[in-house]
Amino acid sequence: MERYEGVSGPWAAQARDLGIRSAVGAPITVEGHLWGVMVAVWTQQGCVPVIDAEARMANFTELVGTAIANTESRAELDASRARIVATADATRRRIERDLHDGAQQQLVSLALELRAAQAAAPPELGALQAELSHVVERLTGVMDELREIALGLHPAVLAEGGLGPALKTLAHRSPIPVELDVRAEGRLPEPVEVAAYYVVSEALTNAAKYASASVVHVAVEDRKRMLRIAVRDDDRGGADPVRGSGLFGLKDRAEAIGGTLCLESPRGAGTSLVVELPLDAN
Repeated sequence: MERYEGVSGPWAAQARDLGIRSAVGAPITVEGHLWGVMVAVWTQQGCVPVIDAEARMANFTELVGTAIANTESRAELDASRARIVATADATRRRIERDLHDGAQQQLVSLALELRAAQAAAPPELGALQAELSHVVERLTGVMDELREIALGLHPAVLAEGGLGPALKTLAHRSPIPVELDVRAEGRLPEPVEVAAYYVVSEALTNAAKYASASVVHVAVEDRKRMLRIAVRDDDRGGADPVRGSGLFGLKDRAEAIGGTLCLESPRGAGTSLVVELPLDAN
């Protein structure tokens, strides 16, 4: 629009009220659809003072459209990843319940029946009693392994007691001494609790598997609506995330709810893993 003098309509009237003399606009198109319009205005008297203003504006809005498309694609990717993580967690919870209510209960019932049969066996059948005792021991071992699998899928202590008790359980089970400091009160959003739990679990597993650390420090703190999880050991360092997919999975889980993961492992200086998770995650 080279001039607004003598042009009718509300937009022209508003432009004159604002002292606008001329304007150049170009549509912002995203994936073939009109997303918006960008307009540049001038208050100087006369025509548009910039040479090739329309072409420049068109080129710029094309770049803006590409940037918006990339941003929307990233947002869709993040939303998709969050849905995948949420679905995986729900599946773990269902499998854990199925194991507890199904296979574990049946094994417990079978163990009780075997113990009853062992007690009822005549004393002179010592070989049979010994065989039954051996079967009960093996069955107990299977039950323990199944319980560990169920805890690894989705620990009941996390669902029932929250992050603090769940991390205490991890620290107690760790073969390496753990110094645990949790400064987060009350229950946290479920995605945050689950992500924090798996961060600490994976870090302790890696420390036990690859490291020769004498102690692992775990600090969890609520910092202005951001949960910060820091895990540090005194090993020789040099941790390489390429060696396994665990850290990649933790990074995906953290980023799926808007968090970040940072790993530092210089040789000779131990390994430090810091994860920050927004507490408004849902």
